[in-house]
Amino acid sequence: MTTTTGITGTAFRLMLGATVLGFGGYALLLAVVPLWAAAGGAGALGAGATTGVLMATTVATQLLVPWLLVRLGYRWVLALGLLFLGAPAPLLALSSHLAPVLAISAVRGVGFGLVTVAGSALVAELVPAAQHGRAAGRYGLAVGLPQLVLLAAGPAMVDRLGFAVVFVAAGVLPLLGLLLVPGIRVPAGRAPDPPAARVPGSLTRWAVPPVVAMLTCSIAQGGLITFLPLAVPDAGLLVALALLATSAGGLLGRLVAGELVDRRGWGGRLLAPGMLLAAIGLVVEVAAIGSGGGVLLAVGAAAVGVGFGAVQNDALTALFTAFGRARYGAASAAWNIAFDAGTGLGAVGLGAVAEPFGFGAAFATAAALLCGGVLAVRLGPRSGVHGLAPPR
Repeated sequence: MTTTTGITGTAFRLMLGATVLGFGGYALLLAVVPLWAAAGGAGALGAGATTGVLMATTVATQLLVPWLLVRLGYRWVLALGLLFLGAPAPLLALSSHLAPVLAISAVRGVGFGLVTVAGSALVAELVPAAQHGRAAGRYGLAVGLPQLVLLAAGPAMVDRLGFAVVFVAAGVLPLLGLLLVPGIRVPAGRAPDPPAARVPGSLTRWAVPPVVAMLTCSIAQGGLITFLPLAVPDAGLLVALALLATSAGGLLGRLVAGELVDRRGWGGRLLAPGMLLAAIGLVVEVAAIGSGGGVLLAVGAAAVGVGFGAVQNDALTALFTAFGRARYGAASAAWNIAFDAGTGLGAVGLGAVAEPFGFGAAFATAAALLCGGVLAVRLGPRSGVHGLAPPR
């Protein structure tokens, strides 16, 4: 292997750099846009709808990305995604009314859908299969570091600098990522999936458990990130610490899972434990909200992050194995759709629970859903081999 390929290669590193910048623009606004909508008069349901619309257009776009990868190639898809994600962000400053905020969120969702599927597919395309676990861990670091720093920083920056400055910063970051895209070259002999392999509905039964795990975990964390600043509005520093803790926990979970998958062959075995840990974290959050905040707020958020981080890495490598070499793009689409659909469902669905019953009830609902997901994963097909899947 030369220095230009694999997890130490130039193309993989440039892809990680573009990912950091793209997700920086995404993470900076994830907790800020609901606050902006709330400042414009939207209630909990309307604030959650901003994330829900973002994720709805993300998922709709992700269904088409494997097809676009064939027609346009990885670099064009990634570049267009960064453009659509970043360019509309400063326009949010023009109005806090719900309708324009939702419209801009929808456009940004198109960009995010392009970035996420192209990026995670490149994890498999740019490195050999023996490095997939560690490559997914490093990709998780590129995704998670912006969230570690900027997810918690977003609301704090609004308090000090105002919404407009944050919106401009969130637009600039993905556009800077465009500068790195020309250097991302897929090694000779590797190409996007053929059109026949583009439909995530072609999931085999071995791919169902990782999709279920991703969907339920992302519902839980999507609701947590969207509503934690609203659930404990007078605990600004504690909320920032909790958001930081869930992001840091996600990084830890993904890195540890990557090592366990590649070096211990534990692929597919981390889904249920990760979901259970996330459920426990949400129960802690319910207790923290009932007591008005405190250190439990950060402890519960960290547990959710670690559990979901482990699930993210294990599910991605499991889907690469389940779909096989010829359909990495479809595997990436399935993983991202579960991730982002769950985030949107968490924002809208748990917002609908929170509106009449409170945020504690919403988080408890997510914990119950995770427990149901654990049961579904445990009862699902398991080969006991890397990635839950039969041999390729």
